[in-house]
Amino acid sequence: VQLQACGGGLVQAGGYLRLSCAASGLTFSAYAMGWFRQAPGKEREFVAAISWSGGSTYYADSVKGRFTISRDNAKNTVYLQMNSLKPEDTAVYYCARDGSRPYRELVYTRSAEYDYWGQGTLVTVSS
Repeated sequence: VQLQACGGGLVQAGGYLRLSCAASGLTFSAYAMGWFRQAPGKEREFVAAISWSGGSTYYADSVKGRFTISRDNAKNTVYLQMNSLKPEDTAVYYCARDGSRPYRELVYTRSAEYDYWGQGTLVTVSS
């Protein structure tokens, strides 16, 4: 069972990055997926989530209008397009699967709903 996140890196403020998270060894297409992040010295926080079909998405207020979550169920991959990056977006970004119920269009922000987590990818935004 693996969620492999990649795409992080160092970028200047105002720049963009696209994170990817590929799933293997678990059922991907039937479940909502989410992205979380944890900045140094801070608690992990919700960033974005997408339902199993891609029909529902939800964003934290801090990233709304700048980040876009999407998924390709044929490739077992979820993406996070991050535009207009700010220094406060600096964090380790984690993808996770919401394993609470399959084929649910609602998405949740609580990390307790998510059962499988990737290893994280570091995003650093310089000012």
